[in-house]
Amino acid sequence: QVQLVESGGGLVQAGGSLRVSCTASGLTFSNYLMGWFRQAPGKEREFVASIKWTDGGIFFASYADSAKGRFTISRDNAKSTVYLQMNSLKPEDTAVYYCAAKYVLGSQYDYWGQGTQVTVSS
Repeated sequence: QVQLVESGGGLVQAGGSLRVSCTASGLTFSNYLMGWFRQAPGKEREFVASIKWTDGGIFFASYADSAKGRFTISRDNAKSTVYLQMNSLKPEDTAVYYCAAKYVLGSQYDYWGQGTQVTVSS
């Protein structure tokens, strides 16, 4: 069955950096757009970033306004892994970060990971 497993969360001071990873299994990774979402206590889950890969080897990334300029999403299709590099972290970035997979021809995310906690202290 399909599994998405996040790792790399933790506690970091404001202004610091953290990289979270998500490794997929049970699917053809290159056929999926991969996304990162987050959910803070008492708030709805929100989109952070996504990345897709084309047959031409080009990656297309999209970011939420809150992530632009600070976060970078990347993927390694050979390792079936997507990464989210987070720099200049703020306390408001504190949340559980989830990765998700959407078939490139689909309309919604099909699979979700269990989440990894990121806590930014002030």
